[in-house]
Amino acid sequence: MITRMKTPRLILWIALLLANVRFADAHAFPDHADPKVGGAIHASPPEVKVWFTQKLVVVFCNLQVFDATGKEVDKHDKKIDAKDSTLLMVSVPPLKPGKYKVVWRATSVDTHVTHGDFSFVVTP
Repeated sequence: MITRMKTPRLILWIALLLANVRFADAHAFPDHADPKVGGAIHASPPEVKVWFTQKLVVVFCNLQVFDATGKEVDKHDKKIDAKDSTLLMVSVPPLKPGKYKVVWRATSVDTHVTHGDFSFVVTP
């Protein structure tokens, strides 16, 4: 049972915990992608799309696609969708069957930067 002396500490601890959760929410992280993260697709997509949890600033964002040998295969035309500023995309040529790695760097409108990668497979 919580005593009265410990209650203010508990309330303070909960408030700090919630403040940190709110702060962590201020970064743009991937929400979902097309092709799906870790997914397998049967046909080459015309572009790779990643939706983020916050609006992005395209100048400070990057999205690259690499084949299994480490060669960059995207068309170097990353852009943010005109109707959805959480969607970052890059065009790709027809992709051969194999594993592809997507590397992303996102800067949200509040200037926080995140980065990471994921892969997908194009099957024959």
